[in-house]
Amino acid sequence: MENESAFDSIMDGLDIETYLVCSDKQEGKRLALQLGKEMNLGDVDIMFEEFDGYGMRVRLRKYIYKPGNTYRWLK
Repeated sequence: MENESAFDSIMDGLDIETYLVCSDKQEGKRLALQLGKEMNLGDVDIMFEEFDGYGMRVRLRKYIYKPGNTYRWLK
């Protein structure tokens, strides 16, 4: 297992939580989705969002394995 990627050991998904400075909720959502693409994660899901007037706290999730997938860590 020494040469395997750490991604091979992920159970289901990868979460990223951050605070984005933005002017409204729509801009925050746009920036969150853009962040996923800029981090080479592709499409991400927004699991949590909270706009407070100055910016938005977001939690993004990139599913590595979805239900029904073949899990590498079970091999």
